[in-house]
Amino acid sequence: YPCHHTRETQLSEFNLTEIEAVLGSYTKVLFVRDPFHRLISTFMQGMGSSPSFSSFVQDVLDSGPRNASMAWKPLVSICQPCLVQYDYVVMFGFLRQELGYLLQRAGLPVDNLLPEFTDSQVQWTYGWLSEQMFSELSLQQKQQLSRFYRWDLAAFPFSSSFLAD
Repeated sequence: YPCHHTRETQLSEFNLTEIEAVLGSYTKVLFVRDPFHRLISTFMQGMGSSPSFSSFVQDVLDSGPRNASMAWKPLVSICQPCLVQYDYVVMFGFLRQELGYLLQRAGLPVDNLLPEFTDSQVQWTYGWLSEQMFSELSLQQKQQLSRFYRWDLAAFPFSSSFLAD
């Protein structure tokens, strides 16, 4: 959208007509990841100051969805999938296949542009790690996390998520 488009311009700075024009002029791709895996990744990267995963999760729950860090904030509140008509939703674990498809749809050479991804190769690690980390949580924390991410779990197919039960 050429009229106001600069790197610094936030979508919220446009009026509704301009927002519709901007969003209509782009191919919109949303990248999603199991919210529990996002929590594990954030904790493992040391982005929380908690000594244990359980205390980190409690800090997340205490912050609430509105005050949550972008690293663990529910995706639905960040990306607004009910308001924005995304053309593609790409799930972590399938990046190579799905990005290959997107490049092909755009008429670009897939082999030359697509880097090697390890997301599908680390899925088994996240399965094991999820099991270990989930077992550290109290029943109350598990239930609260499921409520915290309920809209993400409803909006995206995270059927194998530990939080989906």
